[in-house]
Amino acid sequence: MKIIVIGGTGLIGSKLVDKLRESGHEVVAASPSSGVNTITGEGLAEALDGAQVVVDLANSPSFEDKAVLEFFETSGHNLLAAEAAAGVRHHVALSIVGTDRTPDNGYFRAKVAQEKLIEASGIPYTIIRSTQFLEFLVAIAASSADGNVVRLSPGLFQPIAADDVAAIVADVALAPPRNGIVEIAGPERAPFHEIVARYLKAVGDPREVVSDPEARYFGGRVEERSLVPLGEARLGRIGFDEWLSRSLPQK
Repeated sequence: MKIIVIGGTGLIGSKLVDKLRESGHEVVAASPSSGVNTITGEGLAEALDGAQVVVDLANSPSFEDKAVLEFFETSGHNLLAAEAAAGVRHHVALSIVGTDRTPDNGYFRAKVAQEKLIEASGIPYTIIRSTQFLEFLVAIAASSADGNVVRLSPGLFQPIAADDVAAIVADVALAPPRNGIVEIAGPERAPFHEIVARYLKAVGDPREVVSDPEARYFGGRVEERSLVPLGEARLGRIGFDEWLSRSLPQK
């Protein structure tokens, strides 16, 4: 089966491409650097020729509200039109748990717009909403730091390892379309500030993590369950401690 992975050279995309190729599929890792650009449309028709499945992992280079909305709307329109012309039978897109529950977060609003385009496209689809990746804990701490203090919401957090995300996306891509949403999350759930504090302690970062109900998450307010699945979810297998042991340099 021919599978196109848009954003196939990124954190999740590179892992996904490897997994699908190991399963014997013809996989194209599509990105602007390989001549496939969902914003300009360059190379889309050629890449999608004969493809049965497209996995969209494209991400905006800017997180500014207007820019990110324009990215996902333009990319989505171009990609879905090319898929319709090519007769693609399954569109898989990676989105975020809580997109529809955090309206003051511009990035989340943009992902909602992307999801609506997919649902209206007429192409069989599966949207995978994932919780945040464990690999982004360092960036979250940096974005929430004020000097030597990191202020984070006590809302619940359930991060997932990138390896688990790639494995689940591969399973979904090879399964029939759901024409709906699948939610995925890590196996452990705890307050946001506690998880980041555990990470900083493990890596020897001396900054203090403070629980602050008013702390924003990339501009959005976080309620108790804003960032975790509310119902059934498929859980990854890699817990925080196992991920940490894999990630830290071996002494």
